[in-house]
Amino acid sequence: MNDNFINTWVPNCELGRIHSLREPIAKRREREGKTYDTTHRLARTIIKGWKTGSKKGSPVDCLVISPTFELMGRQPANELSEDIKYSRLRRAEHYLTFFKEALAGKQPGLGNIVLTPEQTSQSVLDLFRTPTVGYQDYTVVVIDATAFENGGTLSIDLEIGREEGEAAFYLFDGDKELSTEEESPKDKITWEWGEPGDTRQITHTFGQGQFFKLGVTGHWARDEPCINAFRAKISVEEN
Repeated sequence: MNDNFINTWVPNCELGRIHSLREPIAKRREREGKTYDTTHRLARTIIKGWKTGSKKGSPVDCLVISPTFELMGRQPANELSEDIKYSRLRRAEHYLTFFKEALAGKQPGLGNIVLTPEQTSQSVLDLFRTPTVGYQDYTVVVIDATAFENGGTLSIDLEIGREEGEAAFYLFDGDKELSTEEESPKDKITWEWGEPGDTRQITHTFGQGQFFKLGVTGHWARDEPCINAFRAKISVEEN
C-alpha cells in the first residue's frame, strides 16, 4: 500500500470536530504560540469528509484523498465490523476493496448514487439506527441526477430489513443541511415511514437536473437503541 498512498493521520479535535474541546485547544495554542491552519485545502477536505456520506459519529475515519485534495472514499472505524459483515468479505479483503473502489472513482462510503440517461437506476444497501443521545442519527444517500437536464421523475423503491426498528425516509434537495434536532424536518420534499419487513416508495417529479439527499433514520420515539438494514432502488424516468 505504501507504494501507492501517503499515509498520515490527524486528530479530529485539532480541526474542531469536537465542540467541547474547541475552546481548550484554542487556549492551548495561544499559550504555546502555535497556529493550525484549518483553511488549508487538505484540512477542508478532511472536514468535508465528516459531513459527507451515509454514516456519522465515528471517532476515526479512514479517508482516501487525491493529490488534488478531492475526497474519494470514507470508511468510519465504528462501522467497519458491520460493513464487513454485510459485504461477506474477510477484513483484509474488505479494506483492499475499499481502496480499489476509491481509486476507481466509485466513492465508497460517500453515499453518492450517480444516475444518467445511460444508467437510470442503481441500488444501495445500508444500515439505519435509532438515536441514542437525543438527536436524529441520519444515514444519508446523495443522489446525483444532474445529467437529466430536462428533469424527470425520481422513484425510490424501499425495503426495510426484518430486525427491530422502524424507519423514516426523508427526501431533501441536495443543498439542504439535515437537522439533527427536528423530529419531522420542515424542509423535506416528501417522506415515507415503515415497519420491519415493509416495502415503500417515494416519487418526486423535478424540472431540471439536480442533487437530492435521502435521509434515513430510526423512529424517533423508540425507547431502546437498535440497528436495522434498508435497501433502496433509485431510478429516474427522463422527461
